[in-house]
Formats: sequence, C-alpha cells, structure tokens
Amino acid sequence: MDVTEVIKQRKSIRAFKSDPVPKDILEKIMEQALRAPSWANTQPWEFLVVSGKPLKEIQEGFVARGIQDWSNEVHRPYEFPEPYMARIRALAPKDRKEFTKEEWEERSILNFRHYGASTCIYLIVDRSIIYQKEGVNVWCMYDSGSAMQNIMLLATNYGLGTIAQAQAAVYPDIIRKVVKIPESKLIALGIAIGYPDWDDPVNESRTAREPLDKVVKWYGFD
Repeated sequence: MDVTEVIKQRKSIRAFKSDPVPKDILEKIMEQALRAPSWANTQPWEFLVVSGKPLKEIQEGFVARGIQDWSNEVHRPYEFPEPYMARIRALAPKDRKEFTKEEWEERSILNFRHYGASTCIYLIVDRSIIYQKEGVNVWCMYDSGSAMQNIMLLATNYGLGTIAQAQAAVYPDIIRKVVKIPESKLIALGIAIGYPDWDDPVNESRTAREPLDKVVKWYGFD
C-alpha cells in the first residue's frame, strides 16, 4: 500500500475482533518498525509482544484493580492547558461537553481489555536512559515514538488496526507479575493490535485535525 494511503487510513480502533494475529505477521511488523530513526542510532526501545493467556491475566488484573491512583513508570502529563484540553473535550458525545463518570468508567474497562484486541505490544525503555542525574531525558521518547508510529502504520498496511494506550501501562506491577522483566526496564505504554471490528459503530468515528495554516508557519517561500 502507498505510504500516503496508509497514513490516511490509520486511525485509533476501539473495537476489535477476537481473531488472533499470526505471529509471522507480527514478526514482520516488528522487524520493519525497527528501521525507525533515533538519536545517534541509540535505538532506545525494546518491546514485549503479549497475547493469549498472559494478556488475559494482565487484562483481568487491571479490571480487578479498577480506577485507582495510577503509577506509570514513565510520567504522564500533569495537566492539559488550552488549547489541548479543548481537543480532549471534543471527544465527548456531541450532545454535551464531557463524559459522565459512568461513561469514563466504562471506557476505562474497555481500555483495560485493550478493546478486545488479541495482542498488546508494550514499549519498554531502560531506566538509565530516561531518568538521569541531570533530569529526565525526553529525547529517547521522541525516538521511541517514531518506532511506535512505524508499528501502527505497518499494521494498517497488513489489514490490522491499532490504538496507542497510555492506560495499558498504568499498573506496571501487574504486567511484571505476568512477564518477567528486570526493574531496570520501564514500561512506557502499549499498542493494542488486532483485526478491527468494522461492524461496531465506534469505529466509524474519526478525530479531527487542526487545519494546516493553524499549526504550520512558512518562511523563505514566495
């Protein structure tokens, strides 16, 4: 598929079929995604590709704990000033400005279950490269974002859907009980990946983007 078409088609999927994704397809996606650029070729990313029984254990652990104080190992934003909060509010139902508490709880449970996806790809970053004596090194997250975007675009090319999930990593201790990784490795976020359920109305929506002239400035052009 043409890269422009892949970019146009990619969207966040919030309803998946239960069909498992063959490992050979996931291997192709991961291998190709590793061609992402990184500062001085540091390649700060590692990944856990989790499916089947281990993923079910993680999901049930998250659901059982529910919405509590989240303990992300890679810091979440503390706040969203304007205009960013306005873009979040735009996700709410059209008939009101925000979700109800019950709707947020329902969305969180679906999020904890990866919206029914058969697989989750967790981004792992070494503690030593992100938390340093002089402060937090955000550059490794820029690099990792390039690899994550590659995964999502490649998945689209293979007829799969994805959604990047910060909420997939809010209880890292639960993930660590299932997949054994050293404490030196931080769980940053997850990407749910699987076959989209196009019959579910939730997948009909597509979020808006700001117009080009609002976010791009041009200099030196006639």
